[in-house]
Amino acid sequence: MADTYTTYYHSPVGLLKISGTEHFISDVSFHDNTERAVGNKKHLPPMLIQCIEQLIQYFQGERRIFELPISQEGTAFQQQVWNELAVIPYGRTISYLELAIKTGDPKATRAVANANGKNNVAIIIPCHRVIGSNKALVGYGGGLWRKKWLLELEMKIAHGVQTLF
Repeated sequence: MADTYTTYYHSPVGLLKISGTEHFISDVSFHDNTERAVGNKKHLPPMLIQCIEQLIQYFQGERRIFELPISQEGTAFQQQVWNELAVIPYGRTISYLELAIKTGDPKATRAVANANGKNNVAIIIPCHRVIGSNKALVGYGGGLWRKKWLLELEMKIAHGVQTLF
């Protein structure tokens, strides 16, 4: 079994815990308790360093697509939902209903929302791009303020700042 490494990155939306091996990333999650934020004392593998570098590029508006191998445990249905999340274009959103339709079952909205919530690789697998059918910001494990911040960043970079005069 491969060693798992953990490190932390102080992002514009708070502390991110990043875990993975030499071969893949398995966790990018929001970590609000900074007192216990201690990563591996060992040398970090290039994979985790590359993940931090790509997150920095994302937050600076220089990266729209992550190029990292991801591995997270889940059912076949969860994997299907996460694969659909991964192809939602930068700066765009879809509803939970649209996501359910993409998985082949328009009645699976709750199941899709549940699978979305079990995504362990925040930002990179962009579960923040899924919104309610009424365009409302709903359900985000990192908090709705973070979801709003991430969507506003992407909209600004993708579409520019629009003014009405």
